[in-house]
Amino acid sequence: MTRLSVNINKVALIRNSRGGNLPDLVKVAQDCELFGAQGITIHPRPDERHIRYSDVPALKAIVQTELNIEGNPTDSFMALVLNNQPHQCTLVPDSPDALTSDQGWDTVGEKHFLTDIITRLKKQGIRVSVFVDPVEQMVEGAKAAGADCIEFYTGSFARLFPENPQMAVEPHALCARLANKIGLEINAGHDLNLDNLRYYKTHVEGLKEVSIGHALISDALYFGLKNTIQLYRNCLV
Repeated sequence: MTRLSVNINKVALIRNSRGGNLPDLVKVAQDCELFGAQGITIHPRPDERHIRYSDVPALKAIVQTELNIEGNPTDSFMALVLNNQPHQCTLVPDSPDALTSDQGWDTVGEKHFLTDIITRLKKQGIRVSVFVDPVEQMVEGAKAAGADCIEFYTGSFARLFPENPQMAVEPHALCARLANKIGLEINAGHDLNLDNLRYYKTHVEGLKEVSIGHALISDALYFGLKNTIQLYRNCLV
């Protein structure tokens, strides 16, 4: 069964919009796990517009499943991750002013940089996932740099899915077969939702984990957090 990791960035964004501690990020993370989430994902950005660096120790202390910290491996991000030692770190090449992650690494051009970063993280026992587009050369580059996993950027899949699901998923399915062959675990994330998740899971062989935040938190406004997590879990059976 594919694991569901709930990205709680949008919960932190709501909290930050008014100050104080409502909603309580730690309580939400605990409840997500209670309701069936198999991991908690956070993506702290330099401007701390949602997850704050100060949130990380508190979350590390209470997450019982898997804590996944994702982000661009700047010096400050690396210090945060190495000091808190999550179960998994997902490296994402987003610029400081990016609204959201919108592309994967050039794992070939950035091989030496990524190899150094991955080596530092793995020395601390942290599993490393590299955010990539569904391009075979980029998958091979992630393996060459020492990654344990890849996370497919699924934004392009989500955009094309309503028009042509088969065409949308084809590069992901092809690259998944390659990843399975060369020994990379497969994660996926970005714009996956209740409409497209089951199709994606069915067609991407060996999918180990999906990280979903924006759509899941939006759906929770209508269905409630517990029901929404179960709806997403059902798509992954």
